[in-house]
Amino acid sequence: MEEGLIVHVGAKKKKSEVWGWIRFSLLMALLFLVIHNVAGITKVSGNSMNPSLQNGNILLMNKLPLFYGSPKYGDVVVIKDERLGFNIIKRVIGVQGDHVLITDGTIYVNGQPLAELYTVGESEDLNEQIVPNGYLFVVGDNRTLGESKDSRDPSLGPVHIQDVKGYAAVSLFPMHRISMPLELK
Repeated sequence: MEEGLIVHVGAKKKKSEVWGWIRFSLLMALLFLVIHNVAGITKVSGNSMNPSLQNGNILLMNKLPLFYGSPKYGDVVVIKDERLGFNIIKRVIGVQGDHVLITDGTIYVNGQPLAELYTVGESEDLNEQIVPNGYLFVVGDNRTLGESKDSRDPSLGPVHIQDVKGYAAVSLFPMHRISMPLELK
């Protein structure tokens, strides 16, 4: 009688361990899916976002807003550019329907100059561009000619909203917040 009880208890214990490992594996898979679709990590390459972000910064990327909205003014976004073959990190300064003009180094959106305290360099003039539906006008914070491949460059132009992979939330290394613009009215 005792021998049968020991075998039965041992089988229950083994079954419990197997179910424990299955639950653990399912939980890890669910956690991976949530993290993969809600957050990400990317590295800054180049100087196009100086002084806000420097070459080599490691960024935490937030993907959650992609499910319920579109990028807006001042957002720093990570964009997958198939033509370039890698990700670029830029600031949104124009959304669909906006009129973007650069005169004497000042960027105007819908006739209003942008109040930008986070930039370096001076942008070259650009004739007025109207941002097409479903697209964004993005620029690097380093406005010096040749430092940033962004929407000012005809080879890139406005980027499609669907090419946005996420939002740069914070620099993890070195740890700091990302500068945001003053309110655009």
